[in-house]
Amino acid sequence: MSREPWQWDEPEWRGRVEAVRAGRTLKPRTWPGGARCAVALSFDSDHETNELRDGGRSIARLSWGEYGSRAGLPRIKRVLERFGARASFFVPAVSALLHPDEQRALVDEGHEIGLHGWIHERNTELPPEAERELMLRAADALQDVTGSRPVGMRTPSWDYSDHTLAIAREMGLGYDSSLFSDDDPYEIVADGVPTGIVELPVEWIRDDAAYFLMNRFGAQRPYTPPADVLDIFRREFDGAHEDGGLFLLTMHPHVIGYRSRIFILEELLDHITAKGDVWIATHAEIAAYCAVEARLETPNA
Repeated sequence: MSREPWQWDEPEWRGRVEAVRAGRTLKPRTWPGGARCAVALSFDSDHETNELRDGGRSIARLSWGEYGSRAGLPRIKRVLERFGARASFFVPAVSALLHPDEQRALVDEGHEIGLHGWIHERNTELPPEAERELMLRAADALQDVTGSRPVGMRTPSWDYSDHTLAIAREMGLGYDSSLFSDDDPYEIVADGVPTGIVELPVEWIRDDAAYFLMNRFGAQRPYTPPADVLDIFRREFDGAHEDGGLFLLTMHPHVIGYRSRIFILEELLDHITAKGDVWIATHAEIAAYCAVEARLETPNA
């Protein structure tokens, strides 16, 4: 018989808290080339999978996802090319299979393709064996499309089950970017044991979807002016630059890619590159650098 949280004994509540925790900081003393801070730009290319995941058949919502690939992503690529910035694209396998040429072009241009589930599923709603099978199948699909196997992951909707980390360790992934315990990179600890996996932490503050998503049949409505979102992102970067840490930003082609919003990315990169002492790199590059600097043991070593 299940107990209410107020009935839990200490091993219960402490065990839940300590199952996945932040270990030692992996913020390096210096960044490559004497850079003051690192910048990790990421785009979650969900495209049509948000509707498909929910079993939906809405032609309108599927077309909204298609907009991300058809209109949003080309605008993003033009901005990144203008600044010579490489980014990480976290792609559900179904998105990659629907838009394979998009992924191949991104890889050819020096960007990273990372693991982002099979169909943007919610991990906490899956049986453990189904979650494992989907993660492995997704990695196989991305490898088939791009020619290389992903080395890191971002869980769909940042949804972490009790089994997600164990699956990532089994797969030998080098980094994760789904958790929130710090501003700067850290090593993930499982039940008190270091895993060797680098966490590049995320935050809803640094996510365009939190400010702009729209649900016609729900209460979710865009309410933050784009200029205010730029101000938030710029202040987050300025804080990372002052601290000598990591600035990680999560965006979505079907959110940031509109004509009235793409200036956020443009002006932010103007501000970032004007500093002149910033390392803009993929998540994989930043995680690998932090691991080497910290002499981190590889997963399952």
